[in-house]
Amino acid sequence: MCGIVGYIGEDQAAPILLNGLEKLEYRGYDSAGVAVCDGGSIQVEKCKGRLKVLADLIDQGEKIPGTVGIGHTRWATHGKPSDLNSHPHVSGQGKFAVVHNGIIENHLMLKEFLLKQGKQFLSETDTEVVAHLLEYYYQGDVLDAIIQVLHQVEGSYALGILCEDIPDQIFAVRKQSPLIIGLGQHENFIASDIPAILSKTREIYRLENNEIAQIKKDQVMIYDLEKNIVQKERCHIDWDISAAEKGGYEHFMFKEIMEQPKAIADTIQPRIQEGRIVLDDMTLTKEDLEQFRKISIVACGSAYHVGVVAKYVIEKLTRIPVDIDVASEFRYRNPIIDEKVLVIVISQSGETADTLAALHEAKRLGARVLSIVNVVGSAIANESDDVLYTWAGPEISVATTKAYSTQLTVVYLLAVYMADLMGLISRQEYQGYLDDLCHLPGQIEMILKKKDQLQTLASRYFNAKDIFFIGRNIDYAMSLEGSLKLKEISYIHSEAYAAGELKHGTISLIEDGTLVVALATQDTLFEKMMSNVQEVTARGAVVLGLTTEDHPEMEKSATHTFYIPKTNDLMLASLAVIPLQLFAYYVASMKGCDIDKPRNLAKSVTVE
Repeated sequence: MCGIVGYIGEDQAAPILLNGLEKLEYRGYDSAGVAVCDGGSIQVEKCKGRLKVLADLIDQGEKIPGTVGIGHTRWATHGKPSDLNSHPHVSGQGKFAVVHNGIIENHLMLKEFLLKQGKQFLSETDTEVVAHLLEYYYQGDVLDAIIQVLHQVEGSYALGILCEDIPDQIFAVRKQSPLIIGLGQHENFIASDIPAILSKTREIYRLENNEIAQIKKDQVMIYDLEKNIVQKERCHIDWDISAAEKGGYEHFMFKEIMEQPKAIADTIQPRIQEGRIVLDDMTLTKEDLEQFRKISIVACGSAYHVGVVAKYVIEKLTRIPVDIDVASEFRYRNPIIDEKVLVIVISQSGETADTLAALHEAKRLGARVLSIVNVVGSAIANESDDVLYTWAGPEISVATTKAYSTQLTVVYLLAVYMADLMGLISRQEYQGYLDDLCHLPGQIEMILKKKDQLQTLASRYFNAKDIFFIGRNIDYAMSLEGSLKLKEISYIHSEAYAAGELKHGTISLIEDGTLVVALATQDTLFEKMMSNVQEVTARGAVVLGLTTEDHPEMEKSATHTFYIPKTNDLMLASLAVIPLQLFAYYVASMKGCDIDKPRNLAKSVTVE
């Protein structure tokens, strides 16, 4: 996935493009480039490496004059990171420049066709076929050429396009990859995400699938594939600009960890009205829930780990069987899905390619789809029957923290809402769950105040080669997330295991000095977890125990113990994840890792 930005107005474009790309560098950072039109020819500068390399190359934009331009920061999918594979890509005669996010799935077939037409390719990318196709179909009307190209290409894409013949316009296209248009005074913008333009405007259009925008400095026209004009409603972005900046913290990840009490409160408070859970425009009825034979949860990465927690919580409260699927595998196992299945799709961006494809498969098979996403108007949100927004605000660090926590919060709200609708919990139980939910932000504040303890522990073990996370039930789900958080930002090999599985093979990996993080927050399973802790300590392991304040006996078996406040067992995941996030952060910091932009990863996975 990649970041796209574009500008047209009265100011010099290149510095504005660089500034916008800096806000999008979380989407890709193995190369960057810009194309600027100065009223005549299109000048392109691009290079392998971080955005700073490009900025230095073009003297912070001063070397490329012009008031119209497009820019790109890349995360490689087709072709290794290199100067030639960097975007923008230019057509053979230099008439078109293109930046692209997504994948052109039939690019090999299109490339073969274009080679027969005498086109020469300079890169290994799928994107270059778009530039050549535009030039091939162009007969004086850029809009017509774009429409013909869109009829030829398959896959997901967001495109920013310049044409040398009309240097006062930018064209933008979107299909299953995010793209917005920023609306200013005598200037307009395109971008993959809101932070890129937030310092310039708060008024935007959200492009939908197969819409084409023709953008001038004082006008934006949007068309469908039949060249019909599409009327759009403006959206106002009310994020504080500082929400997209570090706010004095060294890393976005740490800032976002510290923002979790507020993010969770923002997710909960508007949805509890007069002692009742009110879920936006939810249309699920008691009759709908009673006719579902199962619920299928589909997600990727950390969102999948939310789904693992959700399985325990929803089954416990509703007694409806719950399956949990990795989205990238869902389509390929011929899932048993029909109109009596509720599919819950979880995605931070609402644009995750594998998750979106799974949603399409579920809809094709007749399922009802409910999505949990952060981005209003995203593809997954728009294509779901019901949608619950997490309202987490922008999350810049590649490693998710507050988006994960707000997804968990929405799961609790949904599960309690469904159980109440089905008449499965008493009024007293219902009120107890609401009280526990409302206490979560304050309890997380308490944990964050003890962050120095985790920093001290991290200082002792940041040189570990292998770390194991173990837990049972919801604690196992938390082990999965704790392990992922550590490995993705610190590059330490770590694995998560259901604690009861240790004796079935994994315990052979434990030796003197091996660090084991043992989660034991579930009251009914605490004694069993203590047995597992003793199993690993007997083989030389160093154990970091994580439990609730009412279990001081953990200290008898664990080398170190970190306590979290007590709450309902079903909601302990929201508290347990905080020390795991902090431990991973401090370990990565002490190792000198690039925490916000871990190697080989990008924020929003909009390619399969």
